[in-house]
Amino acid sequence: MKRALLLPALLVATLAHAADETPLDALPYTPSLDTTVMDRSVDPCEDLYRYACGRWSEKNPIPADQSRWSVYAKMANENQRYLWGVLQKLAATGEGRSVNQAKLGDYFGACMDEGAVQAAGLKPLQPLLERIAALQSKRELPALLAALQPAAGGERLLFGFTAAQDFADATQQIAFATAGGLGLPDRDYYLKQDAKTRTLRAQYQAHVARIFELLGDAPAAAKTQAAQVLALETALAKASLGKVDKRDPYKTFHKFDARGLQALTPGFDWAAYRAALGVPADLNTYNVTEPAFFKALNTQLARTPLPVLKAYLRWQLASSLAPALDNGFVQANFDFYGQTLTGAPQLKPRWKRCVQLVDAQLGEALGQEFVARNFTPELKAATQQMTAEIETAMEKSIQGLSWMSDVTKGRAIEKLHAIVNKVGYPDRWRDYGAYAVSRAGFFDNVVAGNVFEARRRLAKIGQPVDRGEWSMTPQTVNAYYDPQMNDINFPAAVLLAPLYDAKLDEAPNYGNTGGTIGHELTHGFDDEGRQFDGQGNLKDWWTKKDAQEFERRAACVADQYATYPVVDDIKINSKLTLGEDLADLGGLVLAWEAWKAHMVGKTAESRDGLTPEQRFFVGFAQWDCNDVRPEMARLHAKVDPHSPGRWRINGVVVNMPEFQQAFACKPGAKLVKPAGQQCKVW
Repeated sequence: MKRALLLPALLVATLAHAADETPLDALPYTPSLDTTVMDRSVDPCEDLYRYACGRWSEKNPIPADQSRWSVYAKMANENQRYLWGVLQKLAATGEGRSVNQAKLGDYFGACMDEGAVQAAGLKPLQPLLERIAALQSKRELPALLAALQPAAGGERLLFGFTAAQDFADATQQIAFATAGGLGLPDRDYYLKQDAKTRTLRAQYQAHVARIFELLGDAPAAAKTQAAQVLALETALAKASLGKVDKRDPYKTFHKFDARGLQALTPGFDWAAYRAALGVPADLNTYNVTEPAFFKALNTQLARTPLPVLKAYLRWQLASSLAPALDNGFVQANFDFYGQTLTGAPQLKPRWKRCVQLVDAQLGEALGQEFVARNFTPELKAATQQMTAEIETAMEKSIQGLSWMSDVTKGRAIEKLHAIVNKVGYPDRWRDYGAYAVSRAGFFDNVVAGNVFEARRRLAKIGQPVDRGEWSMTPQTVNAYYDPQMNDINFPAAVLLAPLYDAKLDEAPNYGNTGGTIGHELTHGFDDEGRQFDGQGNLKDWWTKKDAQEFERRAACVADQYATYPVVDDIKINSKLTLGEDLADLGGLVLAWEAWKAHMVGKTAESRDGLTPEQRFFVGFAQWDCNDVRPEMARLHAKVDPHSPGRWRINGVVVNMPEFQQAFACKPGAKLVKPAGQQCKVW
């Protein structure tokens, strides 16, 4: 649903010894249409991406601490440098800070105190390790997990348990039990038998052994335990859904009552888990996203000797919290997750890691600082107007569809009118009052932040949905559509140059930001989003014939993208990327129509040797100028629902006659499909 893939486990796994960057006092300006990165020797009808971005990588080489570099990534890096300056000042200031500013400054100051972190060594983790060591029987496991899972911040310790919207009643939040337990990014890493995957598994096993040694285990014991960990995780992976299956909401919606949940895992005492976690004892409604996984988990808990289970918990705990420990853990974590898995040759600087952690754990407090300095009411109003125009274009498109019945059109327009547009930042900022931050304890701050967030989410179980809540911070260079909230969300940072550029003409802005708005709007009607109604309920509101017609048109897009290469002999998994590919295409079609309507009665000027229409398409193409290391390309091919940047550009315009007209493309050019063969859904 988002234009950029985020890998939080990787983002917090990197730390550098040195950096040549300095904080920024203000965000730098780059125009949304940058003629200096174009390669005009390329025929745009053959390759629009190279025409628009052919010199971008030359001018923007991948930094040594990055595995992928793009317009979005560069903006995010500049935001981090800017926020670094803000946080440095807050950390240095004692008086005059608000409560939130004090927490921001103290958290950042504690994170940046590398000497204190090194001196502490393994000591901060010891109380949690001692709890694992004290485990005497598997009957005590539920209470132990209830303590470890919130502290570790995620679902890596066997499974996840949190609150989320009920698929059948989007007004309510219920308990979700989710599959987890894996240290690799996807089940395929455990199951595929090609040479590269087998090599990566061996490297992963060696990494696990290295963590055990850092925990104080002898090399021989560490090696044995690493093999046991891999065996257990492989068994869990076999029972887990793949990435494509997880895109089908019906495959992850299985309601159980408390008795039914207990029957899935008779060897795990859910009542004891609930009591230790602090959720209501009478909780009786659960969505178990993957029942087969929990059945397999029960089998593995019965089969796995207690010492092996304790070793697994030690590994997952230490790995999850490694970025908050001393440099030995940080280096080991980076060497595998950063370098081996994604190809980044260098650890990120400490300041960057600290900014990322502040963003992750005090994100809306930091967002208030960012918005106050960078996001004007005029910018918000302009974006809201563009969004309204694109929604009007969507309604017109729906009404004009020849393949859709009037019944389904009416329901589609009803859903469109129900979409809520969130622009810039939340109307109500998050309350961090229950999150205590200390200037003296970096590790404790990280764990306290994880626990604060886990409890905040668990407290939602049984409560009405807060439709004003955001799941991204304002300083995030990204956007998203939420099918259950039925809202589109545009953080302030994605509405600044070089994406939305108030200094330039409308054409590139509609091609770039307009395409993003249309992209997120189209997600409400892609292969996944179309399965939810206007209130966010999982409900089939399509006639059978209309659904078949949609699937036929979507298959055109899937078949097209399945032919595109990623890296080596790997091609796009178009079943995984279908939703994003549909949104890219539908979004730009809507942006074009909105731009044309916006310009009625106005004169669009040619600039930089480009007509207004050409500027629209070049502006679109330049939103995703990028470069990627081969290791990250291979990772993304497995786990990223987005196609590579080149195909997100060329794969869209090959289906748009407007593009071919704008550049006077001739029949036979690579980006010219014969009439009748172009893919079109909306």
